[in-house]
Amino acid sequence: MQAIEALLRRYSARALKEPAPDDAALELILKSATRAPDHGRLRPWRFVVIKSEDRAQFGELLADHLRRTKGSVSDEALERERLKAFRAPLIVAVAAIVTPDGKIPAIEQILSAGAAAQNMLHAALALGFNGVWKTGGAAYDEHVKTALGLESKDAIVGFLYMGTEEDGPGSLPRPDWRKFVQYWRPTR
Repeated sequence: MQAIEALLRRYSARALKEPAPDDAALELILKSATRAPDHGRLRPWRFVVIKSEDRAQFGELLADHLRRTKGSVSDEALERERLKAFRAPLIVAVAAIVTPDGKIPAIEQILSAGAAAQNMLHAALALGFNGVWKTGGAAYDEHVKTALGLESKDAIVGFLYMGTEEDGPGSLPRPDWRKFVQYWRPTR
C-alpha cells in the first residue's frame, strides 16, 4: 500500500478479531512508531504491549480502576469494563516518558508520543490489520500507570487496540478538509 493511500484510507475499526499482528508485523509497527517527530531527540515513547493471553489481567486492571474511582459500581458495569480488554487481540499502551525539567516542554513530548501512536495505526493498516485508539479514565490513573511500569509524571496518550477487522469502514462520511483550513493573511 502506498503511503498516501494509507493516510487517506485510515479509519478507526469498529470490531477487531484474531489474528493480531504477529511478531514480525508488530516489530514493523513499533519501528514505525519510532519515526515520529521528536524535538530534542528525547525519544519519550514507551510502548507497553499487551498480548492476547494477558488481556484478562488488563481487564482486571480496568475494572479495578472503575471500582476505585466510581465507588459503588454494579457487577454488570465491572464486567463491561473487564470486557474492554477483549476489543482486540492485541493492545499497545502508548505513553510519553516525560522529562519535566528539560528544555523541551512536556506538551511536545506528549505530542511526540501521539505522533508515534498515529504512525502505529498507519503501519497496522498498511500491513493488512487495523486498529482503534482509545483512552478513558484509566489512561490518566496513577495506579494504572504504575501497573504498566510508568511513573506518575508520564502520560498515557492512548490504548491502541489492533487486530483483523471484522467488517469494513462504517458509513460515517469523511469531513471535507476545506472546513478545517484557513489561510492567514497578515494585516498591513
